[in-house]
Amino acid sequence: MALLSRTDRSMLAYWWWTVDRWSLAAIATLIAAGTLLTLAASPAVAGRIGLEPFYFVYRQLSFVAPSLLVIFIVSLLGPRDVRRLALGIFALALVLMVATLFVGPEIKGAQRWLLFGPFSLQPSEFIKPAFVVLAAAALAESNRVAGFPGSALAGALYVLVAGVLVLQPDFGQTLLLTIVCASLFFLAGMRWQWLAGLGGAAVTGAIVAYFLVPHVASRIDRFVNPDHGDSFQVNTALSAFGQGGLMGVGPGEGSVKFVLPDAHTDFIFAVAGEEFGLAACTILIALFGVIVVRALRRALEERDHFIQLSAAGLAVMFGLQACINIAVTLSLIPAKGMTLPFVSYGGSSMLALALTTGMLLALTRRRAASAHRRS
Repeated sequence: MALLSRTDRSMLAYWWWTVDRWSLAAIATLIAAGTLLTLAASPAVAGRIGLEPFYFVYRQLSFVAPSLLVIFIVSLLGPRDVRRLALGIFALALVLMVATLFVGPEIKGAQRWLLFGPFSLQPSEFIKPAFVVLAAAALAESNRVAGFPGSALAGALYVLVAGVLVLQPDFGQTLLLTIVCASLFFLAGMRWQWLAGLGGAAVTGAIVAYFLVPHVASRIDRFVNPDHGDSFQVNTALSAFGQGGLMGVGPGEGSVKFVLPDAHTDFIFAVAGEEFGLAACTILIALFGVIVVRALRRALEERDHFIQLSAAGLAVMFGLQACINIAVTLSLIPAKGMTLPFVSYGGSSMLALALTTGMLLALTRRRAASAHRRS
């Protein structure tokens, strides 16, 4: 990028000098790490289920270039264009989510995917960033225009999306969406009484799900009392970290990928811990931290309330998803079935995260107002 001088007025040059290049580098590093870990973990999984050894590797690689392109194109947008894009994606993803309830295949007791030939699509992955941007826009508008029902509109969007997620059912994504929604309301200045009410509703929903949904009850019971049911994956993942130690047993030398069914998806962090050790796991966590902290820092420098809320909401969602995946792998919380951003195998997840980080980069680009505030 040495050819792009600060005096260059082209769109590419303006993008390069205004985008958060540290976050961009962290995202690219996570994608590279995900490709490496997929190469380490997936051949054993593919061979165990009778597929060509590099089946998952080739499929994951096929999504790398489109994801990078999505990040670049979306990061070129301005705040108004981000809102318009979010509205279109929200409407389309919501229709597709409803369609999964009627024509989606049932996988592990849930209907979350749509099949398009050899590829599968999980619409709920795409509706999350769109929801954050639209809810932030509604809350920001209520602060700008007296009497605008921003809180009610954002709450209605949450109930709509959460309702479809529960019907699929996908309680992990519902939990993630609930925490992000509560964070947006908190940042928007909602009264403590409303936040307490939202928290009470979330707790009530969790209790109802425990008693009415056997799948949820089983996961919680296994977490509270490992002897209550099958906790093979979590126990095996924990033993992988012990075997890996500080520097790991070496690339390709790990054994956990040969026995863990989800070694290339939900438990890929365990593969990283065994083969590359605590050092590599710490680097991965630091990369997530760089993206989240820098996004929050740039959001603080903005004067536009919409940019502040949407950037903070997207950063919280991105970081929280990583925390949930890592916490499940370390047996700190019950199993949720959530991917590690850009690291776990999954085309829908990678493209949706590309959309999320592209929006985040677009919203946190340096602008005249934020530059003036810093000065």
